[in-house]
Amino acid sequence: MYSMSRRLLFRSLAGVSAAAFASPSWSVKPARKLGVALVGLGYYSRDLLAPGLQLTQFCELRGIVTGTPEKIPEWQKKYRIPDRNVYSYETLPQIANNPDIDVLYIVVPTFLHEKFAVMAAQAGKHVWCEKPMAMTVAECQSIIDACRKNKVKLSVGYRLQHEPNTRTVMEFAKTRPYGAIKSLKAEAGYAGRGAAADNWRMDSSKGGGALYDMGVYPINAARCATGLEPVAITARFEEDLPEVFKKADSTAIFDLEFPGGIVANCATSVARAYNHLHVTCEKGWYELQPMQTYTGVRGRTSDGKLLDKTVVHQQAQQMDDDAAAILNDTEVLVSGLDGLMDIRVVEGALKSIATGKRVELG
Repeated sequence: MYSMSRRLLFRSLAGVSAAAFASPSWSVKPARKLGVALVGLGYYSRDLLAPGLQLTQFCELRGIVTGTPEKIPEWQKKYRIPDRNVYSYETLPQIANNPDIDVLYIVVPTFLHEKFAVMAAQAGKHVWCEKPMAMTVAECQSIIDACRKNKVKLSVGYRLQHEPNTRTVMEFAKTRPYGAIKSLKAEAGYAGRGAAADNWRMDSSKGGGALYDMGVYPINAARCATGLEPVAITARFEEDLPEVFKKADSTAIFDLEFPGGIVANCATSVARAYNHLHVTCEKGWYELQPMQTYTGVRGRTSDGKLLDKTVVHQQAQQMDDDAAAILNDTEVLVSGLDGLMDIRVVEGALKSIATGKRVELG
């Protein structure tokens, strides 16, 4: 089953054709922008999503959901959000009766993604869920099922799949301009020293640590760069700053085996700086370095081509693409199944680390 391409896999499991590689196009101008409410007002919402929503053509920030009441006045003043579009986590189900809001973007800690994504779907709102999608494959499937049952669209926030140079690498996986892929390296991490001890990012059980918090970057990069699903994984943790990372891993190293003998050497860390994708083929190579920054993703090929397309704001591009899928009633670029398949690999990595053995991903 997992020897098939990602596109065929998506078609077989979801019963639909895979999303096109091109960003959505418009035949008519939408009558109105979609209204987006951000669920969780932490750093990512404050510094990236909310500013990005000021640049979007097809959606706009109209509501907020927060568990921190003291944040509300500043957000209302800055973005002119009326009282009727402000919710707490407890009152979130009432958003079902609010026609101003079309989409709920789930930006809470990872261990809460399933809870609030399912609530959003049950309220009849389209769901944009930040990555990683959830803690387990079962939780991912629960989100997918809730969205399907309530007939709303679900997209996972893999902004890089909307980024033009990453999309070129994804196209290379299909067209193979440098011949068959032989191997690749995918690494993503930052040289931090940890957050406060009570921060969820310092607790693996809540989605913190290197493997959950950053691991989906190299996992998704390897899957996108090959266009295939991995069939096995061998993984280990390496300890950095053990006195700080008491409840979370700081660095994870893992090798992914793909059909055709392709091996991806991957690393992720919240204590070491990594930011590189390199694909080796029969007739050359290509790479992205940096591969996962918010701005300035760049690359090159062995024959001197530069992968240097630009995008004004990655998150704005992502949200406009997802809004276009809703307004045009077309498939999203990054489905819930894509998010689930990454968590399948995370679960395999954890099993490999626990047993010290290679784990087949079936």
